[in-house]
Amino acid sequence: MRRADDRPIFRFAPSPNGFLHLGHAYSALINQQLAREAGGQMLLRIEDIDVARCTPALEAAMEEDLRWIGFEWEAEPRRQSEHFEDYRAALDVLVEAGLAYRSTLSRGDIRAFVAEKEATGTAWPRDPDGAPLFPGRAYEAVDGDAVAWRLDVAAAKAHLGIETVAWEELGQGPEGESGLVEADPAQWGDFVLARRDVPTSYHLSVVVDDALQGISDVVRGRDLFAATSAHALLQDLLGYGRPRYFHHDLILEPGETRKLSKSRDDTSLRALRQAGVTAGDVRRMIGFEA
Repeated sequence: MRRADDRPIFRFAPSPNGFLHLGHAYSALINQQLAREAGGQMLLRIEDIDVARCTPALEAAMEEDLRWIGFEWEAEPRRQSEHFEDYRAALDVLVEAGLAYRSTLSRGDIRAFVAEKEATGTAWPRDPDGAPLFPGRAYEAVDGDAVAWRLDVAAAKAHLGIETVAWEELGQGPEGESGLVEADPAQWGDFVLARRDVPTSYHLSVVVDDALQGISDVVRGRDLFAATSAHALLQDLLGYGRPRYFHHDLILEPGETRKLSKSRDDTSLRALRQAGVTAGDVRRMIGFEA
């Protein structure tokens, strides 16, 4: 929760499922810069709900690389894998309100379902990440074969009894959005809250963590701008306050429009270090003073 001195609280929240790259360095350092300018607290969160891909070795390497570029944080990092009970408690609130349901279709089932529809000429909507939307509560599990818990977005909006959900954007969205931004959670369809193999989801865990840690300012890449619509809806449903948001520019591959990716080992900090690049060099490469 918020500190007694009520300082603003910022967080940098990477996943230790690969080596950090220049994009992570930029996000960490802009968080730190804004936190210092606001006289705030800087926290590190370890988003490791994917316990198969996120390993202690990668977490240790991540923290080493962050210290190398000069990123500093207060307090012991919060590890999501240690707090599944918090996410379950939040899920229970949504279940008891009749807003969450167990779905029967796997990702493969959804792809097959949509492919069949599109083969007949039916255009199927997709979420901001390009994944086909879930076909809805008609595929609710009655018995024990649920694949995931999903939020009934239409029911959730009706439950709130308000026409719009909005957030304060201090940065800028892909189309220049700033100021008070109206959320559009329907663009995600009935999104996942928890899976059978992972008892939470990115959307649910990040909202719960931000609330429990008293985060006042969420500073993250513009690729997560659209996700804020889902997060704002969950915050209102769970009775949480709303942090301010600052979505920043992405560091792109030279000459390309795609963002850097850990899965491609794009310009990883570890590789740069091994090549003899200094921390000061890295900071200058992404627009910070050495």
